[in-house]
Amino acid sequence: MEKYSKESFSNHARQKEEPHSVDIFVLRSDGSETPVEVMAQTVHIKGKPVLQGVFRDITERKQAEEKIKASLKEKEVLLREIHHRVKNNMQVIISLLSLQSDNIKDKQSLEMFKESQDRIRSMSLIHEKLYQSEDLANIDFSGYVKDLVNRLFGSYGVNPERIELKIEIEDVSVGLDYAIPCGLIINELVSNSLKYAFPQEGKGEIKIALRSVNEDELELTVSDDGIGIPEDLDFENLESLGLDLVKTLAEHNLDAKIELNRAGGTKFHIQFKKG
Repeated sequence: MEKYSKESFSNHARQKEEPHSVDIFVLRSDGSETPVEVMAQTVHIKGKPVLQGVFRDITERKQAEEKIKASLKEKEVLLREIHHRVKNNMQVIISLLSLQSDNIKDKQSLEMFKESQDRIRSMSLIHEKLYQSEDLANIDFSGYVKDLVNRLFGSYGVNPERIELKIEIEDVSVGLDYAIPCGLIINELVSNSLKYAFPQEGKGEIKIALRSVNEDELELTVSDDGIGIPEDLDFENLESLGLDLVKTLAEHNLDAKIELNRAGGTKFHIQFKKG
């Protein structure tokens, strides 16, 4: 709010012919400042412009606004702390799984533990990003995906020069309810590509894209140019936990359409409504 002066009042009033309001501080006779709302306009009397204003004391309104701001700030701090604690608790679970896996000799069981760690890590990373974000309702989804996939590359010991990663994510708003299932879907599909798409040290590319289809819908695409999913795999009747999880998350959590394209590798299209 501005301090009161004849010049500031006149400038505000002359900006428009029709009535409009501005909040300013005025000085009382005792030297104290009081917030007021000024309804001002320029009127014409006998052809001459005359400045007209009505002053209304808004002290109570301003005090109420300050209380609301303080309350919102308190809730924001609390929510940020919740995200931080959730992330820390998930990190504890990951560590416990890691300790437990040290005693596992069976290769298949060890792989299951590793996959569970990656899934939990993808959710933990969401809460870490929200804790760091200025906007607690939405996350930097592009940055999240880059961190998620780079961690997967490191987890599987993949040389990024052998398998190239391309991320094309538009600047779209993604809320928590959609970011978590999208993150889990990306985790599963990229993990599958890293494990199966490029056997015998084969080279290739993994691409992740998120774009607006229209005002109401987004499309997530995860693809690779590897050997492709076998033709005899029935996507509607899956035995793979990873792909079954992808299908369940897409259809039930995102209420999405999901399509598998086997041409030139493997490409999943998932189209869902914006949150």
